[in-house]
Amino acid sequence: MKTALYHFLENKWSKHSKSQLVDENSVNLVLCFGSNSMLRVDNIYATVQSKFPTSQIAFCSTAGEIYQDSVFNESLIAVAFDFQKTAIETSRVNVKDYSNSYSAAIGLAKKIPKENLTYVMIFSDGSMVNGSELVKGLSTQIDKNILVTGGLAGDGTDFKSTLLGLNEQPKEGEIIAIGFYGKNLIVTNGSQGGWDIFGLEKRVTNSSGNVLYELEGQNALELYKKYLGSESKNLPGAALLYPLSVIIPGATKPIVRTILSINEEDKTMTFAGDVPVGSEVRFMKANFKNIKEAASGAAIQTTINRHDKPVFSLLISCVGRKLILGSQTSEEVAAVSSSFNDETLLAGFYSYGEISPFNDGGSCQLHNQTMTITSFYED
Repeated sequence: MKTALYHFLENKWSKHSKSQLVDENSVNLVLCFGSNSMLRVDNIYATVQSKFPTSQIAFCSTAGEIYQDSVFNESLIAVAFDFQKTAIETSRVNVKDYSNSYSAAIGLAKKIPKENLTYVMIFSDGSMVNGSELVKGLSTQIDKNILVTGGLAGDGTDFKSTLLGLNEQPKEGEIIAIGFYGKNLIVTNGSQGGWDIFGLEKRVTNSSGNVLYELEGQNALELYKKYLGSESKNLPGAALLYPLSVIIPGATKPIVRTILSINEEDKTMTFAGDVPVGSEVRFMKANFKNIKEAASGAAIQTTINRHDKPVFSLLISCVGRKLILGSQTSEEVAAVSSSFNDETLLAGFYSYGEISPFNDGGSCQLHNQTMTITSFYED
């Protein structure tokens, strides 16, 4: 397995110095992460396809592009894979062609050949797709022993429209799956948050999908504002900085749910994933130091039981973390690089949701406000 990292900015390609030597005319797979405006350029697929003429090419819009230990906006990065011992199969669906996100996920998963399947990478529209229903649908068709990771596309902080494309010009509503096959590929994952929990545990007493109405019989938005205190005047923007820790009925571990929007007229809160009735929730707030340490911890998790460093690691971090870190966003990426002794090629993006199992395994879950890392080794 060889990988190379490229940056496309101002109509010029540059190649990162840590890249391995690959033949651009014969690489197997190219992942492209770019801003919404970059992916809307009419000839963006043709531009990348001319650079890598025989490769499968996947595009995903972002809330920020991760390029080794730096973070960019309004650019495009591309990571090229040359697998010597691993095969790949790609497939796609559009959520507009299905009744809901759950059905779309099932349709996509059925397209993935299962024989000798080692790992599945998922990229999904982040505006039209319900991430919770997406992972539920995938889990009905993919064995829980097969690792599934990925993320929901971003649109900066606009939350209007996200774009993806597989071997074609990017568009709205797409969900992409990339299957990796063979015994020589080893893929590991790590996912951590680093947010502080505060306040008493509350039970969801009224919700519909990802829309929350009541906690403990009280209006959830009013209760949320009460806990935020003076910060409530900065809503809805401040909502990204104060997510909820949610334990869904039947689960034992909490997942984080980001608030995408609030409706003052209806007094409701809309989240990036479902918050079912009966869930136990607590409020969360940012801890600058812990967020960076969690990124490092996620990286270290992917090296457990390995004596070498990964050849490549895919980093998918939440847009909420980027808002907290601000001008120091690159520090969490640098922390990851340092955890790999600066030996591993890194690429990825800031997302509207991260897809990964918990660190101790199981089916994939939708996470928010985490740094989720997928590391690749080829024995």
